[in-house]
Amino acid sequence: MIERGTPMSITRQCELLKIHRSGLYYQPRAESEENLLLMRLLDEQYFNTPFYGYRKLTRWLNEKGYTVNPKRMKRLMKLMGWQTLYRKPNTSWKNSEHKVYPYLLKDLSITHRNQVWAIDITYIPMRRGFLYLCAIIDLHTRYVVNWSISNTMTAQWCRSIVEEAISLHGNPQIINSDQGSQFTSEEYISLFTDEKSIGFGIKISMDGKGRAIDNIFIERLWKSVKYENIYLHVYEDGVQLYEGLKKYFHFYNTERFHQSLDYKTPASLYRIAA
Repeated sequence: MIERGTPMSITRQCELLKIHRSGLYYQPRAESEENLLLMRLLDEQYFNTPFYGYRKLTRWLNEKGYTVNPKRMKRLMKLMGWQTLYRKPNTSWKNSEHKVYPYLLKDLSITHRNQVWAIDITYIPMRRGFLYLCAIIDLHTRYVVNWSISNTMTAQWCRSIVEEAISLHGNPQIINSDQGSQFTSEEYISLFTDEKSIGFGIKISMDGKGRAIDNIFIERLWKSVKYENIYLHVYEDGVQLYEGLKKYFHFYNTERFHQSLDYKTPASLYRIAA
């Protein structure tokens, strides 16, 4: 499908085929079969008890018959992205040397599209490994403006997803994230602070430490993605996962009725919102 060593660049070939460049390079992250099973169980349990820390999760798995100690639990939580409400041993581990920006959404009335975008990363299980999913959602309309999967969580990956979203939909006024090292790094932040950058002038907002509820709308998106798609299908590899998510996000944006949107679709609101 993609041919290398031709006059047409890889970027242009991806544009014509409407696939993400990151999709060319992903390989599932490998773990033992037992660890993959434990991580799948933890991922499903997160939506029931997001306030559990490693001690309670260790006890919970022990009572289900699995031999897990706290050290192993901490490693799995960090690897998969468990976001405990009171602390974050996860995708959101911050770098103390990076600047943290204030949370700008408190008491803010969100009234139109491209006023506020939210970006986040979550863990996606597959039969023989796992990948990470990053998505950006428009908070007023719940429209997913862009998404991508990868086997690593890098600042460059997150930046490229935002750049692509801006090129497709224009600049939001505010972009909100957690305090993860990907989102506090200079490589990501410079997208909004460098005068020569496509995202220059966008205001940066960051959740309070350990407060997953600050980013509640994208947390709800993750729950929908997983219960309505990921847990219903056992994807064998990254290609199947990519195709499955592509169909789901099209459904989510254009066909799925949202009760919070008065049973309208995100795409219909995004087109008319001003």
